[in-house]
Amino acid sequence: MNQVQQFEHEREERVASNGTNEPLQQSAKAFMTQTIRSQYSYNFSWMGRPIIAYPQDMIAMQELIWRVQPDLIIEAGVAHGGSVIYYASLLELIGGDGLVVGIDIDIRKHNRDLIEQHPMMKRIQLIEGSSVSDEVVNQVKQIAAGKKKIMVCLDSNHTHEHVLAELKCYAPLVSVDSYCVVFDTVVEDMPEDLEWANRPWGIGDNPKTAVFEYLKEDSNFEIDKSVDYKLLISVAPDGYLRRTK
Repeated sequence: MNQVQQFEHEREERVASNGTNEPLQQSAKAFMTQTIRSQYSYNFSWMGRPIIAYPQDMIAMQELIWRVQPDLIIEAGVAHGGSVIYYASLLELIGGDGLVVGIDIDIRKHNRDLIEQHPMMKRIQLIEGSSVSDEVVNQVKQIAAGKKKIMVCLDSNHTHEHVLAELKCYAPLVSVDSYCVVFDTVVEDMPEDLEWANRPWGIGDNPKTAVFEYLKEDSNFEIDKSVDYKLLISVAPDGYLRRTK
């Protein structure tokens, strides 16, 4: 085993040990609880656009995108555009013709204008409409036709029903050894008294419950627990789904 292999082996062992380190797990959960209360995820931006995300998940996505090197990333949920610009910038560094498709039921004009003016817009295609409507799904499938490596990110409406419908629409497009990443699965793990700003989702009705339901029906995916153990701090525990076959 050479030095590079030794380093990677030690890292894998260290990450795996995090999964059984109960004090570390509890500390991470406490951090997540308090930072969700304080809207920590709203504090960051990427190349000038707000990205409503935890830096840890951003790093995880960078690692996965570099590993997979997708020619298409499909994201449901655009908001201010920070994440589609982030993914587009990574594809720009990789080179080739990689494209990010951003879907949102309501792309507000001020956000659309700033996204379209951004240098990374050359790698972005915006689609306005419900991510689970036949019209939008068919449009995305047409874009995906002929693409070899596809990654999917689901970060729009976080109810069980909607996320499960998105999984059924888009997870089958994911290429083998790539990922469907379902964000905000953390809702299921938070205290019952945590306020969700009157959102229609909560414990028992959220992206994680949708993931578990979907995995009962589709054996092509598995939860990549190594990502969870590596990050510890994440809005997507059990949400990094790797396609295995």
